[in-house]
Amino acid sequence: MNYKSHLDKVPIFKKIQECADALNLETYVIGGYVRDIILERPSKDIDIVCVGSGIELAQAVADKVGHVKVSVFKNFGTAMLKDGDWEVEFVGARKESYQRESRNPIVEDGTLEDDQDRRDFTINAMAIRLNADHYGELIDPFDGMGDIKRQTIQTPLDPDITFSDDPLRMLRAIRFATQLNFDIHPDTFYALGKNAERLSIISRERIADELNKIILAKTPSYGFKLLFQAKLLDQFFPEMVALYGVDVKNGKKHKDNFYHTLQVLDNVATVTDDLWVRWAAILHDIAKPPTKRFHPKAGWTFHGHEDKGARMVPGIFKKLKLPLNDKMKMVQKLVRLHLRPIVLVKEEITDSALRRLLFEAGDELESLMILCRADITSKNERKVVQYLKNFDIVEEKLKQVEENDSVRNFQPPVSGEDIMAYYDLKPSREVGAIKDAIKEAILEGQIKNNHDQAFELMKKLGKEMGLERKED
Repeated sequence: MNYKSHLDKVPIFKKIQECADALNLETYVIGGYVRDIILERPSKDIDIVCVGSGIELAQAVADKVGHVKVSVFKNFGTAMLKDGDWEVEFVGARKESYQRESRNPIVEDGTLEDDQDRRDFTINAMAIRLNADHYGELIDPFDGMGDIKRQTIQTPLDPDITFSDDPLRMLRAIRFATQLNFDIHPDTFYALGKNAERLSIISRERIADELNKIILAKTPSYGFKLLFQAKLLDQFFPEMVALYGVDVKNGKKHKDNFYHTLQVLDNVATVTDDLWVRWAAILHDIAKPPTKRFHPKAGWTFHGHEDKGARMVPGIFKKLKLPLNDKMKMVQKLVRLHLRPIVLVKEEITDSALRRLLFEAGDELESLMILCRADITSKNERKVVQYLKNFDIVEEKLKQVEENDSVRNFQPPVSGEDIMAYYDLKPSREVGAIKDAIKEAILEGQIKNNHDQAFELMKKLGKEMGLERKED
């Protein structure tokens, strides 16, 4: 099979061909770019392998393109350049061997065959020749084309050795299966479970990178089910594994919170590509196992799981090497508040409750409503429809209250500095009490969210506390 017509659409390939022939280097485009040509997926990352010096080839191509900087990584024998939207990486063909305690290989120069042998999966081991004599010719020694047609992920060589050598490939197998909606070959899947404990030599940063790519897939639940079944999830995310299972007592049972969480995640994924809203879906019920209790009359309860879950978020993020910044705080807020709109749906809605939700949710209100809608996973379709209609009512009332009171992300119109200046005070309990009382009065609707009414309340509260105004 020949892909010359495709290569001709991308000018950089012709320049690579000319430089490779001038340097007498056997050269190929290999890996993900070739796979994506066949799958008709967009790709801007091009991997070039040559039998010889990849760095020398990269520098020659940069000279031909002109005004292009080459980034050289001598320790790895690689070089990279950018040509418009294209990012092209060059490397010399190599063969690899591994030591058990490390995923960093011992590298030697090799042939194209050696380089294809070291690839993770058959669909990533295909290469297209770039030299003029066989330009566009596909080299597919492991039937990667057949696996694409069969929609199958499998390793070129023994999967047990492949995964033991570099355990990160186990997560990559599941990531590709999730992104492409492929199956994993039975022998390859068996090797995942057999080598699961080998993930201990992989950094949490690399694990988190693959996990986030799974989470961002169209149907992320598929990846989590594979991680769970292969016992890989146990290695780095036991808190999520703990959600699995149903307990039955006195004829009463609760839902399987693992599969419920995956349903919520998929529901969120149909609405937003925001990684952190998807993380909130994953973690919204994470504290249900430690808060689970059985009461003879009420059955199974999970009281306070939203607050405990919010407290668990920083520890989980830290362990997984996820960012401990505003993204983590956003997830924490969504986990803490995820029951609040549901309570409003069930009860008579008061303006005070709406104001409090607006104030506490702030900029995350839309994300919170996405999560809450996704959290309705009842098998009773009529019940789901009714809940969603009630959410529509809540959202409309939230808009009305915000238009009238402007309490979303508000700061009390009389600040602590105003209070201290008026009464000639230093930071103190009295200042905090007055400020909190003004905030509560606004949220309860006792006063409007404006300076004049807040200032009058400040004077009233100060008088009750026995404070005297500073003399000018």
